[in-house]
Order: sequence, then C-alpha cells, then structure tokens
Amino acid sequence: MKNFTLISGLALSLMAGSLFAAEDTLRIGIEAAYPPFASKNDKGEIVGFDYDIGNALCAQMQVKCVWNEVEFDGLIPSLKVKKIDAALSSMTITDERKKSVDFTHKYYFTSSRLVMKKGATVDDQYASLKGKTVGVQRATTTDRYATEVLEPKGIIIKRYSNNEEIYMDLASGRVDAIFADTIPLDDFLSMPRGADYAFVGPELKDPKYVGEGAGIAVRKGNEALVSKLNKAIDDIRANGEYQKIQSKYFKTDIYGD
Repeated sequence: MKNFTLISGLALSLMAGSLFAAEDTLRIGIEAAYPPFASKNDKGEIVGFDYDIGNALCAQMQVKCVWNEVEFDGLIPSLKVKKIDAALSSMTITDERKKSVDFTHKYYFTSSRLVMKKGATVDDQYASLKGKTVGVQRATTTDRYATEVLEPKGIIIKRYSNNEEIYMDLASGRVDAIFADTIPLDDFLSMPRGADYAFVGPELKDPKYVGEGAGIAVRKGNEALVSKLNKAIDDIRANGEYQKIQSKYFKTDIYGD
C-alpha cells in the first residue's frame, strides 16, 4: 500500500510537472523563407523580425518559445490539429481567415505591389500584363487578389511555396513579375540581386485584400491566449522593445496607424 501510495504520488507529481511545463511553453509556427521577417542564417538558425518579435512576446509573457518551421499554407492546418499553439508568420488578418482561426490585433501592416524589370510599366488596370506570368505565394492574400482580379484579365498566375522561389524564377525569366507584400519586396530591391528590378503599377491597400495588418493566429475559441498575446504586444510597444527590434530591420515604422 505504501509503495502504491508512493507511486501514485510520483505519478501525480510528474503529471503536474508536465502540465506546468505545457502551460509555460508556447509552440509557435513560422515559415522561415520570408526575409526580413523570417529566414535562415549561415548556421541554419532562424532570424528575422517575426522571430525576434515572437521571442520578445514569450519573454514578456514569461513562457518558453518552441519554434516549429511550417510552410505558410500549412500554418492554419497545423493550428487546427494542435501541432502548434500560435502562428507568427506575417499572416494578414482577413475575414476569410477569421472563419478558421482567431487573431490577435496587428503587430505590423503592409500593402502589396508588383515588381518587374526596371523600365517596365503597368497601368492601374493591369491591361499591359495580359499574357504575362506573375508569381505569387500560395494561400496568401496576394494569391487571392491574383485569383480574383488578375487571372480574369488574362494574366497567367504561377503559385509558389515561398517568395524565395519566385525571386529565383524572376531572375531566370520564368516569371515576368512578382506580386507580394511591399515590405519584403522593398527588402529584395535593396539587395544586389534586386538591383535590376523596381516597383510597378498601383499599390494595393484595399482592406478586402490586405486586411487589417499582420496578426498572430491561434485556434478558434482560445480567447485566453489571444488576450495574453495582445497584452504582450501592447507591452513591448510601450516599453520600447518593439521599436528596438523594428530598427534592426526597417528604417521606417511598419506598425501603421
């Protein structure tokens, strides 16, 4: 009986310990192929604005970040099957996505634009793009815009897993343009590999497509985690940590109004 009691006690202790550990751990999904928000350095480590913001939020909430690399179109499915607790990967807050997941408020905002070879011109209605091939990242808001607006105009849309793949095809001539979020494209244009390219056409700011900004996605109904993350976002903006991280990657304020 004593042994049984001891074993039972140990089991309960271990169970309590595991529950405590689970409560103090936040499993975050991220796509590490979206510089300057998330990418890999020479050592194979994840770096970037999203990654640093996530670590700052975990520190503010006093939990341990456990990062999980997931392709962008697999983030929401990973949330649904409980492989991750949150997706922090420049995911735009849209009404369509709100049907599947809950969001924090934004932690930054970006519009969307086209990039083509320098010297190319595009009118506001994209008529000159008819018959040309435009690369977009699959399952993104730019993919949705391309599907609903560009394809019906006779523009060929080629979908990719990430922007890095599109940059390579842009350089090789397999696509004529890339349509993506303005901030990562601005980063691309500032690099030697982007020296021959420039923004063209109108800047897309329609809330129907660019949403309310980038937020952190969590499983439906997890109001407690949304509340904790929202408070942590507000806290790091108030204590200056957000601005410190932002200044590492951007010359301007990307939070928006």
